[in-house]
Amino acid sequence: MARVTDAEKEAFFAAVDAACKKAVWCAIATVDGKEPRVRIVHPTWDGEVLWFATGPDSPKANQLRANNNVDIQYQVAPPDFVHVMVRGSATLITDQATKNHAWGAIDYDLTQFGSTGPDDPNFLPVKITPTRVELSEMFGSMNKKVWRA
Repeated sequence: MARVTDAEKEAFFAAVDAACKKAVWCAIATVDGKEPRVRIVHPTWDGEVLWFATGPDSPKANQLRANNNVDIQYQVAPPDFVHVMVRGSATLITDQATKNHAWGAIDYDLTQFGSTGPDDPNFLPVKITPTRVELSEMFGSMNKKVWRA
């Protein structure tokens, strides 16, 4: 999106958030050495950033410590056939104030995944700061809108 107003940017991210909520789950690609690794996660939009949780010793966490570049893709099933692609960098959050924020921002019950609360040492929030977000239909061939940081 070239030279957009704050209202246009807010509307874009609201549309992205709505599409992602329809998709629920998405694929995230990390890097393990020189090899890509893809797995399913459920990030939550919080304005212009994404949050998800993992464990401090998970393969995701270890890969993100070594290389924080990520690609994320959501696919909304037909009849909508919308997809969202996010490229960005991941930050592993360890300070308690930001962990408290992430615990409240993430829109699913983290206790279902073994976390007991924001002060649980096994709760590691991951903040994705996008550098590029694409919202489109039909795998990018229709109604394509792109935001760049």
